[in-house]
Amino acid sequence: MSMDETGREGPPADSGEPTPATVGGRPLAYVPSEDERCRILEQLPVPVAYFGRDQLLAMANLAAADSVSRTEESMLGLRPGEIEPGLFLEGGKGLAEAIDRVLRTGQGEPYESHLMVEGSEHIWQAAMSPVRNAAGEVQGVSVVTLDTTDQFWARRRLAVLNKASMRIGSTLDVGRTAEELAELAIEDFADFVTVDLLSEVLTGDEARSVLHRDSISFHRVAQRSVLEGCPESVVPLGEIHAYDRDSVVGRALIQGEPARMTVDDEALRRWKTDEPERSRSMREQKIHSVMVVPLRARGITLGTTLFCRHRTPGAFGAADLQLAAELVSRAAVCVDNARRYTRERATALALQRSLLPRRAARQKAVEVTARYLPNTNGAGIGGDWFDVIPLSGARVALVVGDVVGHGLHASATMGRLRTAVRTLADVDLSPEELLTQLDDLVLTLDREQPADSPEGVQVAGATCLYAVYDPATGHCMMARAGHPEPVVARPDGTVEQLRLPSGPPLGVGGLAFEAAEFELPEGSRLALYTDGLIETAGRDTDHALAELRDLLGRPAHSLEEACDTVMDALVPEQPNDDVALLLARTRRLDAGHYASWDLPSDPAVVSNARKRAAAQLAAWGLDDAVFTTELVVSELVTNAIRYGGDPIRLRLIRDTALICEVFDGSSTAPHLRRARIFDEGGRGLLLVASLTERWGTRYTGTGKTIWAEQPLPGSEEADPA
Repeated sequence: MSMDETGREGPPADSGEPTPATVGGRPLAYVPSEDERCRILEQLPVPVAYFGRDQLLAMANLAAADSVSRTEESMLGLRPGEIEPGLFLEGGKGLAEAIDRVLRTGQGEPYESHLMVEGSEHIWQAAMSPVRNAAGEVQGVSVVTLDTTDQFWARRRLAVLNKASMRIGSTLDVGRTAEELAELAIEDFADFVTVDLLSEVLTGDEARSVLHRDSISFHRVAQRSVLEGCPESVVPLGEIHAYDRDSVVGRALIQGEPARMTVDDEALRRWKTDEPERSRSMREQKIHSVMVVPLRARGITLGTTLFCRHRTPGAFGAADLQLAAELVSRAAVCVDNARRYTRERATALALQRSLLPRRAARQKAVEVTARYLPNTNGAGIGGDWFDVIPLSGARVALVVGDVVGHGLHASATMGRLRTAVRTLADVDLSPEELLTQLDDLVLTLDREQPADSPEGVQVAGATCLYAVYDPATGHCMMARAGHPEPVVARPDGTVEQLRLPSGPPLGVGGLAFEAAEFELPEGSRLALYTDGLIETAGRDTDHALAELRDLLGRPAHSLEEACDTVMDALVPEQPNDDVALLLARTRRLDAGHYASWDLPSDPAVVSNARKRAAAQLAAWGLDDAVFTTELVVSELVTNAIRYGGDPIRLRLIRDTALICEVFDGSSTAPHLRRARIFDEGGRGLLLVASLTERWGTRYTGTGKTIWAEQPLPGSEEADPA
């Protein structure tokens, strides 16, 4: 052994062994021979190939041969992308151009190829590097490849799912959500897509189980194709169709799992037997691969999605099925959310429609029309309301109210208040007394509301305006609880905002309400509204009121036209608050529709009162009502003389019903009782109640009026006016 300059032992100078190579002045302990280098290359787990200047494969390791299921010897001499002489791998032709560029430029470059190997698509990431001789000339190209198929599909799946999260479910509409799913699928991996939903899903109902159905019916809600007009479809959009439970789709639905199938001759024979039209379409369009993915969300089957390929050469693979399943799963949640929203909105709207007046009340005191428009921020429901309530004596009550907040809770509260107002109006309370009673009711409702109520909405703060119009006198009495003042347009062209005493909102308690009385000429247009009409975002309230007065002062062919004019001018397309508008045109009872007589407090006058009533009915052509009316007049006048006091007045009104009223100066309440067999009295009011449709009492500052209504004989033809 000899020593080198560093003092380390080396091989003997005359041993004949090669001198070790050095790197950076340091000797390598071992340098493999040529054969050993070949063995190292063979054992590399990644495919490595070498192409000479003639672009023919000169060398390849075992991993490269295994990647295409060939032997090394059979691959030598092949051109880039060839699997056999003259036979190229699908997607491999671009490899030759890339190798030619490296040979010409001497610059390495990456290359990604999509190759179909034995029916499945593989994505290869290749690093191509020039190989030079000792003189630096390019002699060939080495190609080192990595199979990145799994990474590619993972990236693609994430990209598609990212698009799905942004595009699917952009609206709470079931049909639109299905269309978004179909549109996204044909952009990325399918040639034809159909989305079918169970019929009950479209109406927002709970979907019934498909497990026990012989035939499963669907609505075709969406379909998309790479071909214009979706020629593959045999079911028109919107049509109902069915799948048998033993069909391919039916089995996938019952199992609740996605499935893929190759459409070969055997599959087409099964389709032809079960569904000949679909089989014919598959043959004509050359559909060769199909995936069936049930639309399931929260454990419920909502429908099914069908993915087909006929222009894309490769069949759907396992990665495609996984991607489709995840895509449909996300869409199914959006569809179910839209279904739930549809159901809840339909329920809320049905509730509100049931709470608001559905048709005009039967009365002749005023001609009315109304509009209600919910805010667009919620489910399309709110707490504004209006009402027209017929009262005794041919009078009518006009009501407009506003509950604080929006949504289902506000709508339900509105229904409670509207019911309360109708109940109190039936007692014939004056406007200020009615609002006082309503205020007490709101306080009670708030006390009953739990402090930790999930709704978090109190009734306090609701507003209301209550007006009573008497067509016999033309007087209108009004009171308000924190509500905007009404506007009246008189026939002479004058328009003004009626000044009412300011009352607190309902639920404040302890403060008094006051009423104001106005005389309205016949033909006056009275506008009652909620604050949403004038308190629009970006608009000054005073300016809006001035515009409202101007709009009401304009001539209009009808009340409907006037109402539409106001709404179109003052309400934006998407209001941020509920809007209610009630327009009423006043009418007056002329002398031909009522008659009244002052009577002395003398029992002898009862027969005279009966004669006067009978004569008036004869003049009106209501002879069939004479007998009943005489009995009613007799009992009511007798009670007024016996238990009431002066002054006593009898009035008959011919309106939508025949009304008999007797006024007296006493505030003593009448009491309906049932007389015993041997009692001499006590049957008067019971007789009146039996002979008429309804009866009641209303009080004034100087006494009371007992009234009774009976239907007009042939009421449709009886009114000459």
